[in-house]
This record gives sequence, structure tokens and C-alpha cells, in this order.
Amino acid sequence: MQKIQLGNTRFPLGTLLFTRGVNDRAAEDEAFMGFVSNSLNRHSQADWGDVCNEDKKLNDQALNEGSRLLSAYEKQGLPKLWIITEWDRSATTVLFPDEY
Repeated sequence: MQKIQLGNTRFPLGTLLFTRGVNDRAAEDEAFMGFVSNSLNRHSQADWGDVCNEDKKLNDQALNEGSRLLSAYEKQGLPKLWIITEWDRSATTVLFPDEY
């Protein structure tokens, strides 16, 4: 898998983790790897992607209160991704929804 370059982040991501499914797909599919990288950058900038408005508001509150952050990203022709940053910002996991 290629290296992911992150710009300035709005919050600590902690250790970056990928589930086996995401890791395996990214290793064999350059377009998917680009989608993962772009999604992580969006998540780190508090762009919560394709979650409902209520979840966006909860994430905005969580930035200040120290709760878990959940983003979801979709791109035509690629599987949906979830990105979860733990409440203590110790880890961020990239996964497929069915791996939760």
C-alpha cells in the first residue's frame, strides 16, 4: 500500500489502523487507495462525508467534548468506507461498514 500523506489535521488521529478488508483492497486497487487517502484527509479536516445531518452535528460536538468521531464516504464504483476516531484520539480505523 502506498504511503498516505495527511495535511494539517483539526484533531489528533492517533495510530492509523486499517481492517484486513480495506488493507487488501487498497493493496490491489490504486483507485481505491486514492479514495482511502482522500477520505482520511477529509475526515481529518472535520468533513464528515456522507453521514446524516444529525451525525454531522454529533461529530461537531464530539470535537469539543472528546467523543468518538464517525465519518462515511462513498464514491461511485467503490465500496463505502467508514472512518472512526476513538474518543481519546488514540486511534483512527478505516473499515468497511460490514466489518464493524
